[in-house]
Amino acid sequence: MLPLSTGDPLRLGPYRLLGVLGEGGMGKVYFGRDGAGDAAAVKVLRPELAHDENLARRFVREAQTAQAVTGEGVARVLGARTEGGRPWIAAEFLAGPTLDDAVTAYGPLDDAALRALASALARTLQDIHAAGLVHRDLKPANIVLTSRGPRVIDFGIARPEHGLTLTTTGQIPVTPGYGAPEQVLGQRVGPPADVFSLGAVLAYAAGGRRAYDGPHVAGVQYQVVHGEPDVSAVPEHVRALVLPCLAKDPARRPEPARIAQAFTPARGAGKVWRQGPLAADIGRREAAARQLAATFPAE
Repeated sequence: MLPLSTGDPLRLGPYRLLGVLGEGGMGKVYFGRDGAGDAAAVKVLRPELAHDENLARRFVREAQTAQAVTGEGVARVLGARTEGGRPWIAAEFLAGPTLDDAVTAYGPLDDAALRALASALARTLQDIHAAGLVHRDLKPANIVLTSRGPRVIDFGIARPEHGLTLTTTGQIPVTPGYGAPEQVLGQRVGPPADVFSLGAVLAYAAGGRRAYDGPHVAGVQYQVVHGEPDVSAVPEHVRALVLPCLAKDPARRPEPARIAQAFTPARGAGKVWRQGPLAADIGRREAAARQLAATFPAE
């Protein structure tokens, strides 16, 4: 976590901002705390995007829609509005590394951890789709590994299955290698697009490298649409479960319920988030968040 710098807001709505969690193409994410002492991740739309009134309104409206997702596998959206020209979303703060960070630091997940991850993510997609939403940006950087299991974050580009989409050319690009072919091509996107993303996520988690990769974005996107995934590093028994998710035709991808069933973890698999080097990493991050919050008394 980084300290606040010149130009960063000190407060948004009920949240006092204490540090910077990260920054991306769409906005900046702060560690905030409300008057009761509860922590939140507060995402603020980038100034150059906030000037687009349509985009700013949809950013807030679709985040409010995402509050309908109440399953335990997501970072709950706590609130969203525009204040002083700054559209922001507050979500439940989760202490833990992203899946991207965890694989980079500790290597591919073993079979028990992979099954626990896959089953949890598939059930979470069921919850998201049951609420009438499509996440649209499921990727390792949007999955946080906590002591209670994996949690999906960043509903900034989630949208209702029907209606307007937040993404437009030049504003929020499809994440190369994780967005489905129909998403790359700018076609209508439904729940099967999230299943494709899940397949790409699991291939990365199991093999330690992306199923679609390359030095240029255009080349990666071409492979997603026309090529075959590189799953050579994925264990064979896992490969058979992941490949159907990566089908080019959305209608041929399995339902999340089938994926959850196929990856049913062994009894006690939840312990993978509470033991070993990964658990120690999670523990350090939880302690750091508690220490930062304790530095500023509740209001």
